[in-house]
Amino acid sequence: MGSARLAAFGDQLIEVHDRLRGELARLSDGVDAYLDGGGTRPRELRTHCLAFCTALERHHTGEDDGAFPALAARHPELTPVLDKLREDHRLVSDILRRLRELAEGLDAETGKDPQEVRRVRGEVDGLRAIVESHFGYEERTIAEALNALDVAEWNGEPPDFLRTDPAE
Repeated sequence: MGSARLAAFGDQLIEVHDRLRGELARLSDGVDAYLDGGGTRPRELRTHCLAFCTALERHHTGEDDGAFPALAARHPELTPVLDKLREDHRLVSDILRRLRELAEGLDAETGKDPQEVRRVRGEVDGLRAIVESHFGYEERTIAEALNALDVAEWNGEPPDFLRTDPAE
């Protein structure tokens, strides 16, 4: 791949975020429909939830292990920003863990228990809020630096932070 690809990693990051935003919106809609008594069956909802959680964690792990060290080496002034983004990743990871636990317990009775409804909706709503805030902050603070970054190892296959499909 040529330099045009290398010059677009920040733009690709925004595209990945947009795909993840869309998946999270679909997950949220599915949770709402199911918990309101209709929509997706529990098994399909669990599968969607677990796939989304895996994709988001892969993206964040790829940033923590690849993109952020590369940015810190070239732009040490970004260290406080990268530290804040890593902190957000830990918060998101905690929410994803709780959401996975709730999703694994989804069955026909879950939607009838008001306490379970509030827990699932609360975790999804919390996840949507922090993810949107996190993505926006990340896009404003590091996308331009990523666009200027030239990392030889990123030629060819996309780096992990740009891969959101769990099967990749």
